[in-house]
Amino acid sequence: MDVAPLDALPAALRAALGPAHVLTGTDAAAYEQDWRQRWPGRALAVARPGSAEEVATVLRLAARHGASVVPQGGNTGLVGGGVPDDSGRQLVLSLGRMNRIRAIDAANLTMTAEAGCVLQALQEAAASQGLLFPLSLAAEGSCSIGGNLATNAGGTQVLRYGNARELCLGLEVVTAQGELWNGLAGLRKDNTGYDLRDLFIGSEGTLGVITAATLKLHPQPVATLTALAACPSLEACVALLMQARARLGAGLTGFEVMNRLSLALVARHFPQLAQPLPDAPWTVLLEQSDGESEAHARSLFEGLLEAAIEDGTVLDAVVAESLAQSRGLWHLRESIPLAQAAEGTNIKHDIALPVSAIPVFVAATDAALARAFPGAALVNFGHLGDGNLHYNLQAPPGMPAAEFLARHESAVNHIVYDGVMAHGGSISAEHGIGQLKRDELVQRKSPVALALMRSIKQALDPQGLLNPGRVIDVSATTAPAAGRSPGTSPRSAG
Repeated sequence: MDVAPLDALPAALRAALGPAHVLTGTDAAAYEQDWRQRWPGRALAVARPGSAEEVATVLRLAARHGASVVPQGGNTGLVGGGVPDDSGRQLVLSLGRMNRIRAIDAANLTMTAEAGCVLQALQEAAASQGLLFPLSLAAEGSCSIGGNLATNAGGTQVLRYGNARELCLGLEVVTAQGELWNGLAGLRKDNTGYDLRDLFIGSEGTLGVITAATLKLHPQPVATLTALAACPSLEACVALLMQARARLGAGLTGFEVMNRLSLALVARHFPQLAQPLPDAPWTVLLEQSDGESEAHARSLFEGLLEAAIEDGTVLDAVVAESLAQSRGLWHLRESIPLAQAAEGTNIKHDIALPVSAIPVFVAATDAALARAFPGAALVNFGHLGDGNLHYNLQAPPGMPAAEFLARHESAVNHIVYDGVMAHGGSISAEHGIGQLKRDELVQRKSPVALALMRSIKQALDPQGLLNPGRVIDVSATTAPAAGRSPGTSPRSAG
């Protein structure tokens, strides 16, 4: 196929989509900057298609003009996966106009929605039918379901309902060649060959563009209770998790952990938020959903906490008495990232470990970082119930946050990721790889896995036009860096 001039692409897109839906210059600025403001870019144009067919048209035109395409949802990502580079040659494909809920099938417990639907809108649509869409995360008021699926988002209810992958039954996807695959059937059993759906979930727009999804719904619980519990140690938090699982079973829907500094930052930057428990080394946020009655749920919940206080696992606890109080407790947890942002740029880690390994990992890695960077502050919080920590480092007093990030991010990452790998973990739990962790992935993933990933990328996107430079670099070698083998660590993090 003859390649048309790149600079003629915006005009071709305007002819296909209409002038109002192709943005350039200052009109494109909001799409060129990531949420963390770490990767400012410059787009050739921003295309805003309104249907899957228009997405297919955009991708065919991009291929004809030799333009690489960066799919973008709500632009709330944290790893630089949804913004253009600074070349001015990449096309941003915004799915924001594709925000229709196509169908809710109450009997089949499914909802079919377009990729640009905001997560909170999906939750509200399900609730209007007396049903539950359980994916929930701090950015739910602005993130989109297409982005959630492209990164296999997790959130606060993974413990019971699973990641975005587990909540998706089917996809509609436009391929790199501009072909439309409709795999939206809401089937729970379909054993007819390779599972194409799972290829695209978590691929961060590098294999195809998700345009719609059929999602699992659940019955609304009769009662939902929330509690805060102060714990003397991280080991005690794990012990409380084991007790909660034993007493509450599948009713345990959330189990979040926050270290002392996490809540101190919230108190500093959001003093209007009530913190009902005294200061403690660790605080746990628990949520229980019950299908029987609120009285039954409260009896189980209070019994769990009373027993934990009696045996010393918990120092103090409070159970929310109203929906407003429950929202207040969750607001504390969800305000931690905002408080960190207000404090200044920090070195973030979204890691996963076996729950049993988390206390020893944290103790060893805390100590290693304290030796290497005296005075740096560890902000440790996250989804302990499913083994996902947001393990972040703030600059020491007196050092500008941006300077600390620029000078020490690589060394900090080396210590943290060595510890993660030594304890059988993953360097990315729910945020994805993007461009932030692409090079690290080459060092930490096995050569066999990397070769398979490159083969899939080459097969589905042979021109390399979909989100290049993110997740996997098809041109890079699989050889490990000197002194390191993928999937192993040469030294202890401690």
